[in-house]
Amino acid sequence: MSKTLDASGVGGSDTPNLDFDGTTPYEDYVQADVLTHLQHLRSDDPGEMVFLVTTQVMELWFTVIVHEWETAATALREDRIPVAMDALKRSLRELEALNASWRPLAQLTPGQFNAYRAALGEGSGFQSAMYRRMEFLLGEKSASMLVPHRGAPRVHAELEKALQEPSLYDEVLRLLARRGLPVPNAVLDRDLSQRYEPSAEVEAVWTGLYAAPDDNETLDLHRLGEVLTDVAELVWRWRNDHLVATRRAMGAKTGTGGSAGVTWLEKRATKNVFPELWTARSYV
Repeated sequence: MSKTLDASGVGGSDTPNLDFDGTTPYEDYVQADVLTHLQHLRSDDPGEMVFLVTTQVMELWFTVIVHEWETAATALREDRIPVAMDALKRSLRELEALNASWRPLAQLTPGQFNAYRAALGEGSGFQSAMYRRMEFLLGEKSASMLVPHRGAPRVHAELEKALQEPSLYDEVLRLLARRGLPVPNAVLDRDLSQRYEPSAEVEAVWTGLYAAPDDNETLDLHRLGEVLTDVAELVWRWRNDHLVATRRAMGAKTGTGGSAGVTWLEKRATKNVFPELWTARSYV
């Protein structure tokens, strides 16, 4: 039977239980021992630890954000807008935390990065399966991005499923159509495995919603559009912070894994997700 002990080992009613059979309940829930022993360094440079841990933290935030956006997508499919809004608003705080993850790496010099860069081998962030699921949920679909994961059947299957499913934005547009707004069939019935392309008709729908922000019948849709715009802005900031950190650390050199490095990131940083939410503002 466990006993309650104070810091000196004497029992006391005002102290937490310190004596457990086996691991602590905290460890059982958080799996901290697993998390803090996942860092297997490949160089002797002390700076590699912060790079590795920061990257692992990013992967955890990707996982949380995917969960939120999948929750929102399901809720939108079921016309439960308040549930979707709650999930999207949580994801805003999580995106802010994700973006803050760049700070430990934001001022790496080329010399500091080169001290352990060789340890990465062909590893590159674009190979992240969970980040790819984030991108797919944003409508940035690409079947070619499944290729690096052919050797991991479970991961490949999850990505293939995500490729074929409606993105978060697809579910938003389907909701607009169910509410009687003229979203064209060409958009609603498109090949979901392809990247979403902007539509003038969808732009006109958002223009109409933003032109009447106080219409009680569409107020919830207007608010949904604003939360999605917040998401899109933070995604843009993530991409831009990634670009700046990479440019500082390695300039215009070829990226790890043979990627185009800064050139590829520059193209990504110019693209907006949920594009009509941005372009519609020019016509309101």
